[in-house]
Amino acid sequence: MTTIYLIRHAEAEGNLYRRIHGWYDALVTENGWKQIQALETRFAGVPVDAVWSSDLYRTCATARAVYVPRGMELHTDPDLREINMGRWEDRTWGEVRQTEGERLLQFNHSDPAWVAPGGESLGDVGARAERAIRRIAGKYPGQTVAVFSHGTAIRQFLANVKGIPPEEWHTMPHADNTSVTCLAWDGEVFHVVFEGDNSHLDDSISTLAQQTWWRKGAQKKEDVNLWYRPLDPASERDFYLDARRDAWISTYGADLPFDGPAFWEGAERAMAQDPMALTVAMAGQEPAGVLQLDPQRDREEGVGFLSLYYMTPAFRFRGLGVQLLGQAVSFYRGLGRTSLRLRCAPDGAARQFYEKHGFLKSAEGQIGPLSLDVLEKYIGYDR
Repeated sequence: MTTIYLIRHAEAEGNLYRRIHGWYDALVTENGWKQIQALETRFAGVPVDAVWSSDLYRTCATARAVYVPRGMELHTDPDLREINMGRWEDRTWGEVRQTEGERLLQFNHSDPAWVAPGGESLGDVGARAERAIRRIAGKYPGQTVAVFSHGTAIRQFLANVKGIPPEEWHTMPHADNTSVTCLAWDGEVFHVVFEGDNSHLDDSISTLAQQTWWRKGAQKKEDVNLWYRPLDPASERDFYLDARRDAWISTYGADLPFDGPAFWEGAERAMAQDPMALTVAMAGQEPAGVLQLDPQRDREEGVGFLSLYYMTPAFRFRGLGVQLLGQAVSFYRGLGRTSLRLRCAPDGAARQFYEKHGFLKSAEGQIGPLSLDVLEKYIGYDR
């Protein structure tokens, strides 16, 4: 018998930012690196003869938990990739819900008739993953192989292995990030030893423990997945300035004068550079925040500057602010930037939020009599 450990990648940007990442090459999150460490501990005493991974960054990074401690080679196979989401790639789930709600409902219910626009169907990815895993298993008779892949690819492969008909695909469970499935291969058939085990994760680092979309019955809650539209200067000037004023006072206090006309001038410059440089974050049809970027500032350093990062009071402390970070990453990575930069007060809830999500202090500055810290987050691929 050949033993296959089939492992889902660690928490990646799409999981955290609520963006659609199939073939989009997302990074692992700060929490994802903790999951990788826990996975390394789990496999410390497990014999492994070979390690294979999809060729995307998030799986290759997760595979380090197994191949690096053993000084082994990592083999990659693009057939182990996640489902190709076509024109949905790197869009937010909230945007697709607004624009293609019926098709998204099909996907969420694992409808076998669903096909990603310009991409693959669920049946396509299941067949592709099965071919790859059979091919890999055939190379190592009687040995043990760790194989790193993706959530939907693994789910659809297991549907094939377990003989679950397409009309029942929706009954298949969802696996946590870095969850492990063990298979025994007899040369013809895969036998499931155990499936989707995440016992190496405690609730503080488990991705699914922090989310509710996958739960059943009374425990299931509707996700709030944001989408973004350009701010309308004709009708939303006051809304923008109110947000700016609120952010100013919360950071600098009421004693430091707020210069509304100067901020509006900056807003107009941002919108002139790119309509998506100043966006309103929307929860359904309700404004939930404002994100202002400055594409020209610090571009020579390969940096993307965040001028305003604001959640409206009704949507604060609900775990939604990180989705704005995902929008900033998507915008600036598309421009070839490798870091994000912002200014923040030295302490407080905002500082804690940024540090939690990978921002580090790089310099100090001043606004009038007040000291500020310059924080940066790396968003490149060579970590």
